[in-house]
Amino acid sequence: MEINKKLYDSYIKQVTPTHNKWLNLLWAFLVGGLICTLGQLIFNTFKAYGMDKETAAAWETLSLIALSVILTGFNIYQKIVKFGGAGALVPITGFANSVAAPATEFKIEGNVFGTGCKIFTIAGPVILYGIFSSWVLGILYIILKQFGIY
Repeated sequence: MEINKKLYDSYIKQVTPTHNKWLNLLWAFLVGGLICTLGQLIFNTFKAYGMDKETAAAWETLSLIALSVILTGFNIYQKIVKFGGAGALVPITGFANSVAAPATEFKIEGNVFGTGCKIFTIAGPVILYGIFSSWVLGILYIILKQFGIY
């Protein structure tokens, strides 16, 4: 069966969604900015209640992660990501979503083979390569320090 290239190309153009790059950039900027503004608001609130800068920053991070996981569990964060794109995926809330989403998606397969095995589907490689690159840079730092370069 031979496929007509012109018919195939017109079919692909018809079914492929078109995206407005500038509008997507605007929404990503606004959603990412709102997440960062929320983080700053949380940080300022913790500082206003007497926490020092480091403690307030730690609690802010934990609060944003908890909020992201809760919104993921209620299937709300996915809607935010669909709307805001990279603006919702890049901050720490996006990473928390990437860990929580597989856990909720595969919970029907059970605690061990569902949630336990699938929870690091997306986050696992990020953690692995983050640790590995830190190790490589640490070794490089030690070598450069031994030769007096750094």
